[in-house]
Amino acid sequence: MRLRKKIVAAVSSAVLAAAMMAGCSSSSSSSAAADTTGTTAAVVASTVDGTQSAAAVLSANKAVHTAASAGSASEITLSGSSASSTASGVTIDGSTVTITAAGTYRISGTLTDGQIVVNAPDATVTLILDNASITSSATAAIAATEAEQLVIELAGGSTNTLADTSSYAEDADVNAALFSAGDLTITGSGALTVTGNGNDAITSKDGLLIQSGTITVNAKDDGIRGKDYVVVGGGTITVKAGGDGIKADNDTDADSGYVAISAGTLTVTAGGDGVDAATDIVVTDGTMTISSGGGHTAQVAGDASAKGLKSGVITVLEGGSTTVDAADDAVHSDGAVHFAGATVSVAGGDDGVHAEGAQVIDGGSLEVTAAVEGLEAAEFVLNSGDVHVVSSDDGINGAGGTSSTSDQGFGGGPGGGETVGDFSVTINGGTLVIDAEGDGLDSNGTATITGGTVVVNGPQGNGNGALDVNGSFTISGGVLLAAGSAGMVVTPGTDSAQGWLSATLDDAVAAGTTIQITDSEGTVVASYVTSKTVQNIVYSSPAITSGEKYTVSVGGTASGDSTGGLAASGSLGSAATVATVTAGEAPAGGFGRRR
Repeated sequence: MRLRKKIVAAVSSAVLAAAMMAGCSSSSSSSAAADTTGTTAAVVASTVDGTQSAAAVLSANKAVHTAASAGSASEITLSGSSASSTASGVTIDGSTVTITAAGTYRISGTLTDGQIVVNAPDATVTLILDNASITSSATAAIAATEAEQLVIELAGGSTNTLADTSSYAEDADVNAALFSAGDLTITGSGALTVTGNGNDAITSKDGLLIQSGTITVNAKDDGIRGKDYVVVGGGTITVKAGGDGIKADNDTDADSGYVAISAGTLTVTAGGDGVDAATDIVVTDGTMTISSGGGHTAQVAGDASAKGLKSGVITVLEGGSTTVDAADDAVHSDGAVHFAGATVSVAGGDDGVHAEGAQVIDGGSLEVTAAVEGLEAAEFVLNSGDVHVVSSDDGINGAGGTSSTSDQGFGGGPGGGETVGDFSVTINGGTLVIDAEGDGLDSNGTATITGGTVVVNGPQGNGNGALDVNGSFTISGGVLLAAGSAGMVVTPGTDSAQGWLSATLDDAVAAGTTIQITDSEGTVVASYVTSKTVQNIVYSSPAITSGEKYTVSVGGTASGDSTGGLAASGSLGSAATVATVTAGEAPAGGFGRRR
C-alpha cells in the first residue's frame, strides 16, 4: 500500500470562489466547505463533482467562438522572395505581406523567406491556403497580431506548409509558426503541415477551434496551444511535440483553459504532457492516441511532467476511443475524472488513472494495461462499465493527501493499527477485474460493495493482500472473489448484509488451479481458475449465507464464460477438499489483518 503525500501549489481564493460557482468545479454535497481565506488545489479537488456530464461541464465554460464563413476571395500570389496582390487591404514590402482589412484572401505559391502578417483590429480575416508554402527565418510564418478572429481554410485537394524561425527572444509575443492574438479557426478539407522550429507550432492567445482538415504538427515545444480553449470538432490531426501536445493554459479564468474533443482522429506524441488543460478535458467522440514522455517504460526526468491527459479541474471521457501510453500518470486530474461511456485503454509509468478528488465510472470500458498504481482517487466509484486493471503495486487505491481521521485496530495477528482517512472505494455495479502485485482493492478509508462483479487476482507476496481496507468494509450485493497471498488477509465486516467466506489454505496452490466452493449440499456456488499462486480466497455472493458451512476444493472443471478467472459454472468431479469454513468468520492465526 502506498499512501501518497502530495503538496500542491496554492491558488488564489478568488479563482477558487469563481471555480466553485462554475459547472466545471461545482460543489459536491458531501464535500467540506472550502477555506476562502486562502487554499490549495487539494482543497479544490474536494469540491469537484465527479458525476458531471460533458454537457454540464461545457455549459459552464466559456462559449466557443463561431467560425466565420468565407466570402469572395482576393488573391495573394507568393513568388519566392516576393508576392503580388491587387487587393486594397493588402500591402507588400519585400517578402512581408500585411493584411489590414477584414475579408477573405486566397494565398497560393511559395514564400521562401517571408511572412504573412494580419494587422486588422477587431476584424475577421479568412486566409484560404491553396497550395501555399511559407517559411520564415526571422519570425512566424503567419502572425495575426491584431484581429478579432483569424480563419485558416484549407482548400480542397491542397497541400500547405508553414515553418518558422529556429529561435525566439524570451519575451517575444509572437512565438509560433502559426500565431493569432485573437480567436483562431482551422477548417477546410485540405492538408496543412506546421513546423514550429523555434517554439510552438500553432498558438492562439484566445480560443482555438479546429473543425476539419488533415493537420500535421511538429514543434520544438508545444504543438497546438490555445489560451482560453482548444476545441476539436473534426479532422485528422497528428502532433509531435518536444513539450506538450495539445494545451489550453488559461489558469486565471475559471471558465477557460479547457480542451474539448467531439470528433476527429488525433495522434499525439509529446515529450511533455499529451493533452494539458488548466481546467477541463471533455471528450465526447473521436479517436485519440496519446504517447507522452516516451511511454510507460520510460523515466520522467527531474520535475518534468509527462502525463497523458492532465486536467486542473475535471476530465470527462463520455464517448469515442482513447488510448494513452505515458511515462507518468496516463490520466491525471487535480480534481475529478468521470468515465461515462468512452472506450479507454491506458498504460502509465506511475498511475493508470489518478484523481485528487473523485473518480467515477458510469459505463463504457476502461483497461489499464500497465501501471504502478492502477486507479487511484480519494473517492473511487464504479456504477457500471467494464474495468480491467493490471498493476505492479495497488490495483484500486482509495488514497490521497488529506490527514487521517482515526485509527482502527485489526485482528487475526499482532495488535496495531492503521490510519483511516477520508477516502472510499464504492462498487455499485459493473465488472471490475484486478491483476495486482501489490494490494488488489485497497482503501485507506472505507470500502463498500453493493452490486456488480469484482474479481481480484491479488499479490503472491505476503507483504500485501488481495483486499486491504483500513476502515469499515461492507458488502450488501453483487459478487466478490478475491484471491492472493495469506499474509495480509482482510475480509468484509461481520455487519455486512450479504454473506461472505474467507478460506486460508494449508498450502498455496499454483497458477492454473481450479478452485471450487460448494455449499453443505454439495452444490458448486463458485468455480475459479487461478492465474497466480494463491493461498487465501475471499468470496461473497447472494448464494452465501452467514453461519453456514462451505467447502473449498481443488480440481474439477470450470466452464462457461470467465470473468478474470471466475467461471460461469463448474463441476467437482474428483476435486480434493482443502478447507472447510463457516461463512462470516475470518481465518485465525498468521500475521495478517482481518476486519
